[in-house]
Amino acid sequence: MTVDLGPGLYADLASVAAEQKDPLLFATVSGAHLYGFPSRDSDVDLRGVHLLPVTDLVGLREPEETRSEMWDRDGVEMDLVTHDLRKFVSLMLRHNGYVLEQLLSPLVAHTTDAHAELVSLAPSVLTSHHAHHYRGFARTQWRLFEKNGELKPLLYTFRVLLTGIHLMRSGCVLAHLPTLVEEVGGSVAPAYLPDLVSAKSEAEHGGADVDRALVAADVERLHGVLDEAQAGSGLPGVPRAFDALDDLVVRVRLEG
Repeated sequence: MTVDLGPGLYADLASVAAEQKDPLLFATVSGAHLYGFPSRDSDVDLRGVHLLPVTDLVGLREPEETRSEMWDRDGVEMDLVTHDLRKFVSLMLRHNGYVLEQLLSPLVAHTTDAHAELVSLAPSVLTSHHAHHYRGFARTQWRLFEKNGELKPLLYTFRVLLTGIHLMRSGCVLAHLPTLVEEVGGSVAPAYLPDLVSAKSEAEHGGADVDRALVAADVERLHGVLDEAQAGSGLPGVPRAFDALDDLVVRVRLEG
């Protein structure tokens, strides 16, 4: 996967990271750039983890477990959303494919040793139940497409279904739609998806010029493929990394 966001992104993120009152453990690019169908006017979505001090967690005030910041760079909207380490790891253990995609994104804007350790533990978090996450996400995006007719939620629908199928079959998290089309194969992935990706590059919120009956049938078919892939998956039913992740959270927190 090749995505060139320019040196300005990393300079901006370095500046934002330096301004945070608590350290960032990592920040990666998510959203359309990670999924392989950015538009010329797409926002840049940065996601990651910050580390709260122990004092924020043991006092009476509610800890700031999730933070967000938005800014503009050369007319492009950028946003950074981070979770505290404990919350992020808790989400990892709840069959949340979305946070794993952020953790494993190859588009890394900021990293630390703790990030590398989280990445190394990610395979031990994967279970066959992650299929439920992708199934539910696909249904939500499909309902949005039915409502607004835009290409973006349609591509999201196909992307998450193919990610779920690929994960159940291979045990690997892959969020990049053009690569998914190649790896999952033409017998599963609809042949028109590359054309939809090309069309999406023109506008973030453009309409989808598609045969609705055809895409509905393909989406339903992919739900069936995901069901079959989950039933035959070699992934375990429960995460195997709880103790290791617990140790990481405690150790990194105490080290500050």
